[in-house]
Amino acid sequence: MDYVGNVIRPPSEAKSMIIQVTVGCSHNQCTFCGTYKGQKFYLKDIAQVKKDIVEMSGYGIPFEKAFLADGDVLILPTETILDIMSFIFKMCPTVKRIGVYGNTKAILKKSPRELKELRDAGLGILYQGIETGNRELLKKIKKGAFPHKQVETAQKIIEAGILLSQTVLLGIGGTEMSEIHAIDTGKLLGEMSPDYASALTVMLLPNTELYRDYKEGKFQLPDKFGMLQELKLIVENMDVHRPCFFASNHASNYLPIRAKFPEEKDKIVSLINSVIEKKNTGVLRPEFMRAL
Repeated sequence: MDYVGNVIRPPSEAKSMIIQVTVGCSHNQCTFCGTYKGQKFYLKDIAQVKKDIVEMSGYGIPFEKAFLADGDVLILPTETILDIMSFIFKMCPTVKRIGVYGNTKAILKKSPRELKELRDAGLGILYQGIETGNRELLKKIKKGAFPHKQVETAQKIIEAGILLSQTVLLGIGGTEMSEIHAIDTGKLLGEMSPDYASALTVMLLPNTELYRDYKEGKFQLPDKFGMLQELKLIVENMDVHRPCFFASNHASNYLPIRAKFPEEKDKIVSLINSVIEKKNTGVLRPEFMRAL
Protein backbone atom coordinates (compact mmCIF):
# COMPACT_ATOMS: atom_id res chain seq x y z
CA MET A 1 0.00 0.00 0.00
CA ASP A 2 1.25 3.44 -0.93
CA TYR A 3 0.49 5.18 2.36
CA VAL A 4 2.06 8.65 2.66
CA GLY A 5 2.70 10.35 6.02
CA ASN A 6 0.10 10.09 8.78
CA VAL A 7 -2.96 8.16 7.67
CA ILE A 8 -5.83 8.71 10.10
CA ARG A 9 -9.30 7.23 10.38
CA PRO A 10 -12.14 7.27 12.94
CA PRO A 11 -12.00 4.58 15.66
CA SER A 12 -15.16 2.99 14.25
CA GLU A 13 -13.37 2.35 10.94
CA ALA A 14 -10.68 0.14 12.52
CA LYS A 15 -11.71 -2.93 10.52
CA SER A 16 -12.42 -1.06 7.30
CA MET A 17 -10.54 -1.02 4.02
CA ILE A 18 -8.50 2.19 4.41
CA ILE A 19 -7.75 3.84 1.07
CA GLN A 20 -5.63 6.99 1.12
CA VAL A 21 -7.03 9.32 -1.54
CA THR A 22 -5.62 12.65 -0.36
CA VAL A 23 -2.58 13.53 1.67
CA GLY A 24 -3.05 16.03 4.48
CA CYS A 25 -5.86 18.50 5.16
CA SER A 26 -6.99 21.41 2.99
CA HIS A 27 -7.56 23.62 6.07
CA ASN A 28 -4.65 22.58 8.31
CA GLN A 29 -4.86 25.64 10.60
CA CYS A 30 -6.49 24.30 13.78
CA THR A 31 -4.38 25.29 16.78
CA PHE A 32 -4.79 21.92 18.53
CA CYS A 33 -4.08 19.57 15.62
CA GLY A 34 -0.54 18.41 14.88
CA THR A 35 -1.40 15.68 12.40
CA TYR A 36 -0.45 17.39 9.13
CA LYS A 37 1.90 20.19 10.17
CA GLY A 38 4.38 20.85 7.36
CA GLN A 39 2.39 18.68 4.96
CA LYS A 40 0.96 20.23 1.80
CA PHE A 41 -2.53 19.01 0.91
CA TYR A 42 -2.83 17.18 -2.40
CA LEU A 43 -4.85 14.58 -4.27
CA LYS A 44 -2.93 11.38 -4.88
CA ASP A 45 -2.59 10.06 -8.40
CA ILE A 46 -5.86 8.26 -9.17
CA ALA A 47 -4.01 5.42 -10.87
CA GLN A 48 -2.09 4.82 -7.63
CA VAL A 49 -5.31 5.00 -5.59
CA LYS A 50 -6.87 2.32 -7.80
CA LYS A 51 -3.71 0.24 -7.58
CA ASP A 52 -4.02 0.34 -3.78
CA ILE A 53 -7.67 -0.72 -4.01
CA VAL A 54 -6.69 -3.69 -6.21
CA GLU A 55 -3.94 -4.66 -3.75
CA MET A 56 -6.16 -4.48 -0.69
CA SER A 57 -9.01 -6.34 -2.38
CA GLY A 58 -6.55 -9.15 -3.02
CA TYR A 59 -5.82 -9.69 0.68
CA GLY A 60 -8.70 -12.12 0.99
CA ILE A 61 -10.38 -10.07 3.71
CA PRO A 62 -14.17 -9.72 3.31
CA PHE A 63 -14.25 -6.00 4.10
CA GLU A 64 -17.76 -4.75 4.83
CA LYS A 65 -16.75 -1.08 5.03
CA ALA A 66 -14.23 1.19 3.32
CA PHE A 67 -12.89 4.54 4.47
CA LEU A 68 -11.39 7.19 2.21
CA ALA A 69 -8.50 8.98 3.93
CA ASP A 70 -6.95 11.44 4.76
CA GLY A 71 -8.60 14.35 6.47
CA ASP A 72 -10.48 16.03 3.67
CA VAL A 73 -11.55 13.79 0.79
CA LEU A 74 -14.99 15.43 0.51
CA ILE A 75 -13.35 18.65 -0.76
CA LEU A 76 -12.57 16.84 -4.04
CA PRO A 77 -14.82 17.08 -7.12
CA THR A 78 -17.85 14.82 -6.75
CA GLU A 79 -17.00 13.01 -9.99
CA THR A 80 -13.60 12.02 -8.60
CA ILE A 81 -15.10 10.62 -5.40
CA LEU A 82 -17.77 8.73 -7.36
CA ASP A 83 -15.12 7.19 -9.62
CA ILE A 84 -13.10 5.93 -6.64
CA MET A 85 -16.18 4.61 -4.85
CA SER A 86 -17.36 2.77 -7.95
CA PHE A 87 -13.97 1.11 -8.32
CA ILE A 88 -14.03 -0.04 -4.67
CA PHE A 89 -17.42 -1.72 -5.11
CA LYS A 90 -16.24 -3.32 -8.35
CA MET A 91 -13.06 -4.76 -6.85
CA CYS A 92 -14.44 -5.60 -3.41
CA PRO A 93 -18.15 -6.53 -3.66
CA THR A 94 -18.35 -7.38 0.07
CA VAL A 95 -18.11 -3.65 0.89
CA LYS A 96 -21.53 -2.30 1.83
CA ARG A 97 -20.66 1.21 3.03
CA ILE A 98 -18.03 3.89 2.42
CA GLY A 99 -17.14 6.67 4.83
CA VAL A 100 -15.21 9.96 4.65
CA TYR A 101 -14.22 12.91 6.79
CA GLY A 102 -15.84 16.19 5.80
CA ASN A 103 -15.25 19.67 7.21
CA THR A 104 -17.81 22.46 7.11
CA LYS A 105 -16.30 24.13 4.05
CA ALA A 106 -16.27 20.89 2.06
CA ILE A 107 -19.87 20.06 2.94
CA LEU A 108 -21.13 23.53 2.04
CA LYS A 109 -19.45 23.30 -1.36
CA LYS A 110 -21.56 20.24 -2.21
CA SER A 111 -25.06 20.80 -3.53
CA PRO A 112 -27.96 18.72 -2.16
CA ARG A 113 -28.00 16.90 -5.51
CA GLU A 114 -24.32 16.00 -5.23
CA LEU A 115 -24.71 14.72 -1.69
CA LYS A 116 -27.66 12.53 -2.68
CA GLU A 117 -25.67 11.29 -5.66
CA LEU A 118 -22.84 10.30 -3.32
CA ARG A 119 -25.33 8.61 -0.98
CA ASP A 120 -26.90 6.65 -3.83
CA ALA A 121 -23.41 5.58 -4.92
CA GLY A 122 -22.63 4.13 -1.48
CA LEU A 123 -21.42 6.96 0.77
CA GLY A 124 -23.03 5.85 4.00
CA ILE A 125 -21.43 7.96 6.71
CA LEU A 126 -19.64 11.29 7.08
CA TYR A 127 -17.42 12.19 10.03
CA GLN A 128 -17.20 15.85 11.06
CA GLY A 129 -15.10 17.45 13.79
CA ILE A 130 -17.16 20.18 15.49
CA GLU A 131 -14.83 20.65 18.51
CA THR A 132 -16.97 23.30 20.24
CA GLY A 133 -20.27 25.11 19.93
CA ASN A 134 -18.90 28.42 21.17
CA ARG A 135 -18.38 30.99 18.43
CA GLU A 136 -15.56 32.85 20.17
CA LEU A 137 -13.67 29.64 20.84
CA LEU A 138 -14.11 28.39 17.27
CA LYS A 139 -12.42 31.59 16.11
CA LYS A 140 -9.70 31.23 18.73
CA ILE A 141 -8.77 27.68 17.67
CA LYS A 142 -8.91 28.69 13.98
CA LYS A 143 -11.47 26.05 13.07
CA GLY A 144 -12.65 27.93 10.02
CA ALA A 145 -16.35 27.46 10.82
CA PHE A 146 -19.02 28.97 13.05
CA PRO A 147 -22.09 27.41 14.73
CA HIS A 148 -24.71 28.59 12.24
CA LYS A 149 -22.70 27.08 9.38
CA GLN A 150 -22.21 23.85 11.32
CA VAL A 151 -25.99 23.62 11.76
CA GLU A 152 -26.41 24.16 8.02
CA THR A 153 -23.97 21.37 7.19
CA ALA A 154 -25.66 18.96 9.59
CA GLN A 155 -29.03 19.63 7.96
CA LYS A 156 -27.58 19.05 4.49
CA ILE A 157 -26.03 15.71 5.40
CA ILE A 158 -29.07 14.43 7.28
CA GLU A 159 -31.46 15.52 4.51
CA ALA A 160 -29.26 13.73 1.97
CA GLY A 161 -29.77 10.49 3.90
CA ILE A 162 -26.11 10.12 4.92
CA LEU A 163 -25.32 9.12 8.50
CA LEU A 164 -23.63 11.96 10.38
CA SER A 165 -21.03 11.37 13.08
CA GLN A 166 -19.73 14.45 14.91
CA THR A 167 -16.96 14.86 17.46
CA VAL A 168 -16.31 17.53 20.08
CA LEU A 169 -13.27 18.18 22.28
CA LEU A 170 -13.29 18.25 26.06
CA GLY A 171 -10.81 20.78 27.41
CA ILE A 172 -10.35 22.80 24.21
CA GLY A 173 -11.47 26.00 25.96
CA GLY A 174 -9.00 25.52 28.79
CA THR A 175 -9.98 26.41 32.36
CA GLU A 176 -10.91 29.94 31.27
CA MET A 177 -13.70 28.95 28.87
CA SER A 178 -14.49 25.51 30.22
CA GLU A 179 -18.08 26.11 31.30
CA ILE A 180 -19.29 28.18 28.35
CA HIS A 181 -17.56 25.82 25.92
CA ALA A 182 -19.36 22.81 27.39
CA ILE A 183 -22.79 24.46 27.59
CA ASP A 184 -22.65 25.86 24.04
CA THR A 185 -21.31 22.56 22.69
CA GLY A 186 -24.16 20.59 24.25
CA LYS A 187 -26.72 23.03 22.87
CA LEU A 188 -25.22 22.88 19.39
CA LEU A 189 -25.14 19.08 19.36
CA GLY A 190 -28.76 19.09 20.42
CA GLU A 191 -29.71 21.48 17.64
CA MET A 192 -27.83 19.46 15.02
CA SER A 193 -28.90 16.06 16.40
CA PRO A 194 -26.41 13.90 14.47
CA ASP A 195 -26.81 10.13 14.27
CA TYR A 196 -23.64 9.74 16.32
CA ALA A 197 -21.85 12.16 18.62
CA SER A 198 -18.64 11.57 20.51
CA ALA A 199 -16.53 13.53 22.95
CA LEU A 200 -12.73 13.26 22.83
CA THR A 201 -10.32 14.95 25.22
CA VAL A 202 -7.80 17.41 23.82
CA MET A 203 -4.19 16.17 23.98
CA LEU A 204 -1.39 18.74 23.91
CA LEU A 205 0.95 17.99 21.01
CA PRO A 206 4.41 19.66 20.90
CA ASN A 207 4.08 20.73 17.26
CA THR A 208 0.90 22.77 17.79
CA GLU A 209 0.07 26.38 18.56
CA LEU A 210 -2.04 25.27 21.52
CA TYR A 211 0.96 23.54 23.08
CA ARG A 212 3.04 26.69 22.70
CA ASP A 213 0.29 28.66 24.48
CA TYR A 214 0.36 26.06 27.24
CA LYS A 215 4.13 26.33 27.67
CA GLU A 216 3.88 30.13 27.78
CA GLY A 217 1.19 30.01 30.47
CA LYS A 218 -1.57 31.28 28.15
CA PHE A 219 -3.57 28.05 28.23
CA GLN A 220 -4.34 25.71 31.10
CA LEU A 221 -6.12 22.38 30.77
CA PRO A 222 -8.88 21.49 33.23
CA ASP A 223 -7.96 18.60 35.52
CA LYS A 224 -9.63 15.20 35.13
CA PHE A 225 -12.67 16.20 37.18
CA GLY A 226 -12.87 19.47 35.28
CA MET A 227 -13.07 17.39 32.10
CA LEU A 228 -15.87 15.32 33.65
CA GLN A 229 -17.72 18.51 34.57
CA GLU A 230 -17.52 19.56 30.91
CA LEU A 231 -18.82 16.14 29.85
CA LYS A 232 -21.74 16.47 32.26
CA LEU A 233 -22.62 19.97 30.99
CA ILE A 234 -22.50 18.81 27.38
CA VAL A 235 -24.85 15.91 28.13
CA GLU A 236 -27.20 18.08 30.22
CA ASN A 237 -27.55 20.64 27.42
CA MET A 238 -27.79 18.14 24.58
CA ASP A 239 -31.51 18.11 23.81
CA VAL A 240 -31.68 16.11 20.59
CA HIS A 241 -34.79 16.01 18.40
CA ARG A 242 -33.94 12.68 16.76
CA PRO A 243 -32.21 9.49 17.98
CA CYS A 244 -28.48 9.92 18.63
CA PHE A 245 -25.85 7.52 19.93
CA PHE A 246 -23.43 9.34 22.22
CA ALA A 247 -20.01 8.05 23.26
CA SER A 248 -16.98 9.20 25.21
CA ASN A 249 -15.09 5.91 25.00
CA HIS A 250 -12.15 7.23 22.98
CA ALA A 251 -8.69 6.41 24.37
CA SER A 252 -8.13 10.08 25.25
CA ASN A 253 -11.04 10.18 27.70
CA TYR A 254 -11.09 9.54 31.43
CA LEU A 255 -14.62 8.11 31.71
CA PRO A 256 -15.86 5.77 28.95
CA ILE A 257 -19.57 6.24 28.19
CA ARG A 258 -21.90 4.82 25.56
CA ALA A 259 -25.56 5.81 25.56
CA LYS A 260 -28.67 6.25 23.44
CA PHE A 261 -30.13 9.74 23.45
CA PRO A 262 -32.59 10.99 24.51
CA GLU A 263 -33.75 7.96 26.54
CA GLU A 264 -30.51 7.37 28.50
CA LYS A 265 -29.54 11.00 28.98
CA ASP A 266 -30.65 11.34 32.62
CA LYS A 267 -28.91 8.09 33.55
CA ILE A 268 -25.63 9.35 32.10
CA VAL A 269 -25.89 12.70 33.94
CA SER A 270 -26.44 10.83 37.21
CA LEU A 271 -23.45 8.57 36.53
CA ILE A 272 -21.10 11.48 35.83
CA ASN A 273 -22.41 13.39 38.84
CA SER A 274 -21.76 10.40 41.08
CA VAL A 275 -18.16 10.07 39.89
CA ILE A 276 -17.51 13.80 40.38
CA GLU A 277 -19.13 14.01 43.82
CA LYS A 278 -17.30 10.94 45.14
CA LYS A 279 -14.03 11.87 43.42
CA ASN A 280 -13.99 8.25 42.31
CA THR A 281 -10.69 7.92 40.42
CA GLY A 282 -11.02 4.13 40.43
CA VAL A 283 -13.41 4.19 37.46
CA LEU A 284 -11.28 6.62 35.44
CA ARG A 285 -8.78 5.63 32.74
CA PRO A 286 -5.21 5.95 34.12
CA GLU A 287 -3.00 8.63 32.55
CA PHE A 288 -0.59 6.08 31.10
CA MET A 289 -3.44 4.49 29.12
CA ARG A 290 -4.67 7.74 27.58
CA ALA A 291 -3.69 8.47 23.96
CA LEU A 292 -4.92 9.93 20.70
